[in-house]
Amino acid sequence: MKTSKLNADPNPNSRRLFVAGNWKMHHNAAETKAVLDELRTQVDEIQHLDLAVCVPYTSLAAAVAVLDGTRIAVGAQNVHWMVSGAFTGEVSTDMLKELGVRYVILGHSERRELFGETDMHINLRLHAALNAGLLPIVCVGETAKQRDTKLTRAVVSSQIGGCLAGLDAEQIERVTLAYEPVWAIGTGVTPSPEDAQGVHADIRQQLHRLFGDVAERVRIQYGGSVNSKTVAAMLEQRDIDGALVGNASLKVPTFRELLDKISP
Repeated sequence: MKTSKLNADPNPNSRRLFVAGNWKMHHNAAETKAVLDELRTQVDEIQHLDLAVCVPYTSLAAAVAVLDGTRIAVGAQNVHWMVSGAFTGEVSTDMLKELGVRYVILGHSERRELFGETDMHINLRLHAALNAGLLPIVCVGETAKQRDTKLTRAVVSSQIGGCLAGLDAEQIERVTLAYEPVWAIGTGVTPSPEDAQGVHADIRQQLHRLFGDVAERVRIQYGGSVNSKTVAAMLEQRDIDGALVGNASLKVPTFRELLDKISP
């Protein structure tokens, strides 16, 4: 019988669970302050998780100010690969670091589908983020059509290879991967925990081939309609090390309910 990581004995080599909220284009600065003022008072006792909220660019300064001195880190939702230049509408790693941002989401399916980002773009962003000392969360996942045609593993493997090209073992240990099946994002439909575990296990095996034993220390989140009803069963799987949470992270009651489901 498999032992849940939530109840397992402490192990210096175990992967610490990591839950990050992706707020997408929700909450202005004032709304962000209000939500995080409430959230920060409710997570002090949650010591077994790493927590982050990835807010819109215009809310980053407010989020950093509110969460200063707390256990909740702040993340951005994208970053450009150049330090400066004629790149209208883009934000650099130095700009994020100046604000006190720690994490950055890269390669979300909405960036790929709506804004034409490719594995090459994500790879450039990834190297820039790592070189700047930011901690990337790199998203991969297949569409419904790709799943229906049995291409899940091929698609995810190709994305992993392209996005992580040129990294070494030291760098990959600072990367969090997030498996987010595109057909599950915002739909309320999720793969079974066992199916999600199968993809996560494949990802970890590929990391072993690419980077060696450090693969056992890389955290792989699940994302896609994560809520309080689905999160516990997902995180009981051996290779699922946390969650990238969308809608359920936007309001304190639903986010807290989700976090309570994975408390030991």
